Amino acid sequence: REMSMEDFYKALKNGADAKTAQVQFDTFAEHFEPVLKEGKDIIYICFTSGMSGTYNTCKIAVEELLEKYPERKITVIDSLCASAGEGYLAYLAGKKMQEESPSFDELCKYIEDMKMKIVHWFVVDDLDQLKRGGRISAVTATFGKALQIKPLISVDDGGHLVNVGKIRGKSNIIPTLVKHFERDGENSKNNIVFVAHADNKEGALELKKAIKGKCREVQICDIGPVIGTHVGSGMLAVLFLGKRNLKS
Repeated sequence: REMSMEDFYKALKNGADAKTAQVQFDTFAEHFEPVLKEGKDIIYICFTSGMSGTYNTCKIAVEELLEKYPERKITVIDSLCASAGEGYLAYLAGKKMQEESPSFDELCKYIEDMKMKIVHWFVVDDLDQLKRGGRISAVTATFGKALQIKPLISVDDGGHLVNVGKIRGKSNIIPTLVKHFERDGENSKNNIVFVAHADNKEGALELKKAIKGKCREVQICDIGPVIGTHVGSGMLAVLFLGKRNLKS
């Protein structure tokens, strides 16, 4: 909120030491309580427990709030997704609300049912950022850059990041993402697809062009600083409804 994404990624490229932290206990009460005071119920779609302790912290905060507001409902849903995947789930929930006006419990069940159907495939371009975050070794980063090898990553059923394979050369990134979309997507012609990028608008537009016509709609979205800190500039992703398949 204090820095544009353009400035953030520029700083990251220049070696800025960016770090992330999970949402604190008090933050949940600060944001949830005003809603409860208005007499409204809350469905919170949380960042995957496979990558953060935020979900467990939120559950503890909610227990205290429900003691204070026993007449209200708060449901915390472990999205098993991150960033654009979490946004995709929120988009589907909003669409469900607009089209069908489900009850609170019906909407919670719908979100729980849909979360396992969101498929993530992405390619990380900035190996130096992965090295800084301790996710790959300095040797791996050096050889990867020299050989133009990019990690192909997905998300498993537990919401963890999984390094599925390697892509050699930038020219193979978009064909690989399209191939996985065609392989793992279900009923794609009737569904929206999210193309996400970290300071890679050109790649996102190219990927959108390659997918357009294979689905109902393509929505481009930015990857913000939290995930951007870990994947670095240049990351490109495709998210869609289908079956999570961790075969490269």
